[in-house]
Amino acid sequence: MQKSALEIYNFLNEKDLLRDSPKYWWPNAGTFEVVVGAILTQNTTWKNVEKSFGNLKGFLTLEAFCSLGEEELKNAIRPSGFYNQKAPRLLALAKNIHDEFGNFHSFEEQVTREWLLMQKGIADESADAILCYACYREEMVVDSYTKRLLKLFGIEFKRYREYKFFLEDGLREAFGDGELNLVYARFHGMIVEYNKRAHKLESLH
Repeated sequence: MQKSALEIYNFLNEKDLLRDSPKYWWPNAGTFEVVVGAILTQNTTWKNVEKSFGNLKGFLTLEAFCSLGEEELKNAIRPSGFYNQKAPRLLALAKNIHDEFGNFHSFEEQVTREWLLMQKGIADESADAILCYACYREEMVVDSYTKRLLKLFGIEFKRYREYKFFLEDGLREAFGDGELNLVYARFHGMIVEYNKRAHKLESLH
C-alpha cells in the first residue's frame, strides 16, 4: 500500500536525522547567503559550496555581493564548478533583486515564485529553495534525493509540481498554517540527510 507524505515524514522524523543541524536545516536561513547557495549547489556538492562561501567571506550580503566584479566572483566560486556560467547569473540575479526590491528584506517579503522563475539559471528546485529557506515561505523543495526516496515507497510522478503537490498537500492537513514553512524546510532536510546516510552505507559494502 502506498505511503502518505505524512507517513514518510514520520518515518524520517523518528530517525533524528537533523540532530546536529540548524533549526531550518539550511545554514544561515533567512539571509542572502541562501540565494547564492541555491545557485552554487547546482550540479555540485555542498562541501564545494562551503569552500566558495569561504572565498566570499564579507561579500554574502546583497549590497556587498553587488560590488563584486565578474572575474573576482568566478575565482571565488571556482570550487563549486560551472563558475563561468554561475558567476554572471549570480551577479545578474543580485542586481535584479537590488533594482526590483531595493534591499534583501523587501525581496524576502515581496518576491514571487513567478519572478524567480523568470531569472536566468533558476528553475523550480532553486526557486523553491530560495522561497523556503531565504524567505520562510510555505514551499517544499523537490530534488533528486526526494525522487529517489519516494521511489523506494513506490511513489513516482512525471512532473515536478506533482511531487510538490503530493508532499505539501499531505502535510498541510496535519500541521497548522503557521508551522508549514518549518515543517517543509525540515522535511526536505531529512530527505537529504537520509539519502546521504544511505549512500554512505552503500559505499561501505
